[in-house]
This record gives sequence, C-alpha cells and structure tokens, in this order.
Amino acid sequence: MMISACTFVNRILPRDENALPVAAEAPDLGKLPEWDLSDLYPAPDSPELARDLETVEQACSDFAHDYEGKLASLDAEKMLDCIERYQQIDILAGRIMSYAGLRYYQNTTDSERAKLMGDLQDRITTATTRLVFFSLEFNSIPDTCYEDIFAAPNGPARYKPVFDRMRAMRPYQLSNELERFLHDNSVVGAAAWNRLFDETTAALTFQVDGEELGLEATLNLLTDHDRARREAGARALAEVFGRNIKLFTRIHNTLAKEKAIEDKWRKMPTPQTARHLSNHVEPEVVEALRNAVTAAYPRLSHRYYRLKARWLGLDKLQIWDRNAPLPSESPRLITWGEARDTVLGAYAGFSPKLADLAQPFFDRGWIDAGVKPGKAPGAFAHPTVTTVHPYVLLNYLGKPRDVMTLAHELGHGVHQRLAAAQGELLASTPLTLAETASVFGEMLTFRALLTKTTDKAQRKALLAGKVEDMINTVVRQIAFYDFECKLHAARAKGELTPEDINALWMSVQAESLGDAFEFMPGYESFWTYVPHFVHSPFYVYAYAFGDGLVNALYAAYEDGLPDFQAKYFDMLAAGGSRHHKELLAPFGLDASDPAFWDKGLSMIEGFIDELEAMEA
Repeated sequence: MMISACTFVNRILPRDENALPVAAEAPDLGKLPEWDLSDLYPAPDSPELARDLETVEQACSDFAHDYEGKLASLDAEKMLDCIERYQQIDILAGRIMSYAGLRYYQNTTDSERAKLMGDLQDRITTATTRLVFFSLEFNSIPDTCYEDIFAAPNGPARYKPVFDRMRAMRPYQLSNELERFLHDNSVVGAAAWNRLFDETTAALTFQVDGEELGLEATLNLLTDHDRARREAGARALAEVFGRNIKLFTRIHNTLAKEKAIEDKWRKMPTPQTARHLSNHVEPEVVEALRNAVTAAYPRLSHRYYRLKARWLGLDKLQIWDRNAPLPSESPRLITWGEARDTVLGAYAGFSPKLADLAQPFFDRGWIDAGVKPGKAPGAFAHPTVTTVHPYVLLNYLGKPRDVMTLAHELGHGVHQRLAAAQGELLASTPLTLAETASVFGEMLTFRALLTKTTDKAQRKALLAGKVEDMINTVVRQIAFYDFECKLHAARAKGELTPEDINALWMSVQAESLGDAFEFMPGYESFWTYVPHFVHSPFYVYAYAFGDGLVNALYAAYEDGLPDFQAKYFDMLAAGGSRHHKELLAPFGLDASDPAFWDKGLSMIEGFIDELEAMEA
C-alpha cells in the first residue's frame, strides 16, 4: 500500500476486441454525454488545484517528520491518527492525478494535457517519496505488537485487512533506500513506457478502402455485416501492426525485463506472484480457474466456432469472422436514450436501488460516451477518490455490444460508489472481485433483453452474442494469461524478437480458438495493441474470475436464494475489506473448490446447447 503517481488510473477496460468500438459519431444516436470534471477541479489552472498540490507536498513532508522511524513505538490511538493522516494524503494525491489522468484520456494527442499529466506526476512522485518509509516500517513491526495494536478498541482495527495485505509483502520487501529509488524511478520506467504505448496506439492510422481510420474505427470493422469490410479491416490492422512491431516488441521486452529485475531483487518466486498478492488470491485458486477453462476449450470455444462456421456457410472461419454478426441478425443502431433505458430498466428489475445508484451517471456528467479524435480507446470506469465519485468512459457506436459495455462499466461505477463508504484505503476491490458487479450488470441486461425477445432469429442472435462475449471474457482472457506467462518465461532467457513473440501469440490462439479457424498472415502481430499486457501484467485472469464468479452468483439468484439482493449489495459495499472466501460464504460458494469454476462454465455450455437445439 503505497501512494504512487504512476498508478493514478485504475483503468477497467473491456474485454478484447469485442468491446472496442469506434467510427465517426453517428448523428442519429442522440446527444451523447460528456464528462464534467469540475467535481474534481474547475480547470487545469485553477487555484484549487494549485492549493491542493502544495497541500500534498507539505502534508508528505509533515507526515515523514512526525512518523519516520517512530511507527513501532506508536500506541493504538496514535496509530489510528497516523493511518487517517496517510489516508487524507492518499485522497488528495488521488484527486489531483485522477483529474490529470481523466483529462488526458479525453485526448491523448493533446500536448498540453500530456504535459500537465507528466508535470503533476513528477511532483506527486517527488512528494510521496517521503512516504516510502511507511509500508517498510509498518512491515517491520513485530507480529505480537501488530496484533495488539489492531485488537485495541480505540485503535485502527477496521483498517486491519489493508495492512494484512500489505504485510503479505514482507518477504519481498527491499531496503528503504532501494524502495525509494524504485519509487522515484517509476516515472521514467514503467509509467513512461505505458505512456509511449498509449500515445502510439492513439496515433495509429489505417487505410481501409481509401479511408483513413483510427484504431477504434478499424477494430469496429471486425463486427461489420459486410464480410469484405471485415477482411479489409483485419488486413489493415495486420499491415500497420506489422509496420510498428519493432516498437511494440521493444516496449514489451523492456517492461518484462524491468519486472523480472524487480522480481529478482524482491525474491518473488514467479512473475505472477505480485499480481496474486495484490489481488489477495491464492495461486492455487488461479491455477484451478486456468485449468478448468483450458480443459473446457473443446466444449466451449471449439464447439461454438464450428457452429458459427456452419451459420456463415464457411468451411473455415477467418479471423475477421470471429466477431461477425450472424447472417440473420438485422443491423440496427441503438440510440443513446434506448441504451440508457435498457440498462436502467434491467438494473431496476433486479432492485430499484441498483438503478438509483446508476442514474446519476447519466444526469450529472459522469459519463463520456462520444467518439473523438485522440480519445482513449475502449471503455473504463475510474473510481477517482472516495470523496468524489467515479467517471465512466465509453466509445459508443450504437451496437448491441456497446449497450452491454455500458451495462458493464456502470456495474463498475455502482460497485465503486457502494465501496466508497469504506474510505480510501479499504474501498479498492482486488481485481479478481472488481469484475463482479460489471459482469453481473451485463447478465441482468442480457436476461432482460432475452425475456422480451420472442422472435426465434433475434433470440438466436442474442444468445450467440452473449456466448461470444462470454468466450471473449473467459476463454480469450485465459489464453491471454497463458500468452503472458509464456512471454515472461521466454524473456527470462533473453531478448525476444518480434518473431518470438508472434509465435507465442499464435500458440495460444490455435489452442483456444480451435480447428474451425484459419489464421491469415499478419494475425500473429495482433498481440501488439492489447493494453492489459502493458498497463497491468497478468490482469486478464480477473475477467475470467469475475465471469465464473458471476455465473455462480446468478445461478444462486435464479434458484431463489433468500435475501439475495441484500447479500449482493453487502458484498459490493465491502470493497476490499473482506477476503473472497468471506464474501462468497453467504451465497454458499467457495472459489477454492474446483467445482465452483465448472459451475460457471456450465452456464456457457448451456447457452451453446440451446443454440445447437435451434439447429435441429
């Protein structure tokens, strides 16, 4: 637990290509909302921002003066004061960097916005270097003394889950001097390479049938009804990715090596260890999930894509057919108003409270939905700080999947609003549980749409779309996780060439997608644009974890578990204050049980069964 400017945005991105829109904004979508960032700061040159920046710098200096070298001697009451002062610094630093980051992601090609973010990042990093001692000293407190402090009635007992997680890092902690160096160096290390990746992908252009498109618009072609347009988009992507592959290879080589060096100094047993620790999840739980999904490839993705090839009248699918709409699916633009009403209606059908929590996003400038030059790709929900509110970014094109993305990101936003009551240190949910409300929101929206659909062709299209989303969320993300595992293992043996990384990518693609596919020349470079590999190594298994967890939760909901809604809201409101075992116990679920994951996968299998039955 360390304040760091390089982690100012917890970007919750959608799954893979299926949720990445974007072309020019269509006029018949209705008025699309834009962010009002004034709840953070009125303007980049506002006196409020300058004041808070100076306050953070002074507060860090004062905190270090008052507590450095003294943590072990504090009694319970003084420790509580110390932690709450630390939390206030966290809130103020988070507010500043949230504003700079969100403003930057509205237009990553704007040099003024990029400069502001870089300058503030430098100042916050410099200021918070004074706080590096905090976690190091805290982890040095003897166990007996630690337990006494957190057991005292007038002490910091409610914060114990935060510090239990922090103390899990004790075996991997470096000296104070080295920790300060890593903290200072972060702005020219991973953060700088992350920024290079973002700015590079945002500036890429693709020539498709004489038209120049950005990355989002070109990715959007992969879901076009016209197969020739899909192919043109895929080939344009391959051409540009291939042309830039040396830069992307350098970024991945550098980040993987940097991580390996730090892991070596910390004596981390595996490249994945840090992620598992931050997620507060046991490696064996992740391994059980990974094994259950890979074992299910033949009865999920392989089986579904063979079915889809028949629907499309093809002997083999090309990569541009993977997310193609069905021939019977009628293309229809969904206006923003209809999307809003659909999602809010589905949320209200579960509980009016859920819809009430989502409503302000539409009314108060908490969503930025339009497609604009330089805007960050994809979608995310950023919690900012617990004293303000979350903001949702979308690139809305009016497709059914965009409606599902809206439901997904609003789920994150609702989760973040509920967890905010825990306070800054306890609100943050481990990534493995961070997808719970988002995927549950998608499921509610999907079920509401399915219930209203009586036309067989429309029901088939809706079911197929959901199966593809679940495959992208579970199968694709576990394949991505395997790719990352292979990449980091290979990088440990030496520098990787583009051909090396391409081969790793294709090995997991063939395994996960199955024999229904042929892979065009150039597809081997499609690893280059996936932001998760750059921003959050090994993040991707959280999507599969979340989907499996939600499928099991939804089964309990459908089975009529008593007081389900109350238990659900209690789980979301817990934020990061409880372990996944404790959170799932009221639902009779246990993620450490291998059968738990099979239960979730069986829901996907059941949808495929229904689709196959429609063919009979």
